[in-house]
Amino acid sequence: MTNDKVKTIIFDFDGTIADTFPLILELFDEYAEEFGYKKIDRKESERLRNKNPKEIFQELKISPLKLPFLANKIRNGLNKQIQTVKIFPGMKDVLLSLKKKNFYLGILTSNSLDNVRKFLFIYNLEVFNFVHSEMNIFGKDKALNNMLRQNKLSREDVIYIGDEVRDIEACKKAKIKIIAVTWGFNKKEILQKNNPDYLIDKPEELLKIIIRSGF
Repeated sequence: MTNDKVKTIIFDFDGTIADTFPLILELFDEYAEEFGYKKIDRKESERLRNKNPKEIFQELKISPLKLPFLANKIRNGLNKQIQTVKIFPGMKDVLLSLKKKNFYLGILTSNSLDNVRKFLFIYNLEVFNFVHSEMNIFGKDKALNNMLRQNKLSREDVIYIGDEVRDIEACKKAKIKIIAVTWGFNKKEILQKNNPDYLIDKPEELLKIIIRSGF
């Protein structure tokens, strides 16, 4: 399906729609010993929220070779407990409002398609035109470009919504506008330093920005 007339809004999943961070931390600690890593203290986890992915992996000494296997374990763990994951307050109303306004909605995620679809079913949120899943921690711009190509989208008609520094970096490389949100993984301070097109603290601000910006 092409999208010649309708503007497209792409959402990150973890940390933007779904509050998976607490469960991901639990799962990391569960598998830490198996992969030779130390568990993450909760105070330490707050400090890590002000770092980019490369800094986090360096500090935790996570091997790039082990990362895909660890990520797969965590995704499988999420799958078994996805019913415990909460949606961020206000996000459901925003998504339903955008759908009513006939926006073309998508999700780009490094989580699994099964996890995302289960979550959307639980919250009766089957409003998305597509979900693109691609495990690419350090190359999200490549995932963005793959998503654009596969769904025949024009980057000028797309705005992305995400919660991490890597989302901002990827959108700049892919030449896509981004709204960074402060309720996810990375804190407001580090998001601001990376200069997203927009920075918001509440889901309801999305509607104002999207409409005001011509979306």
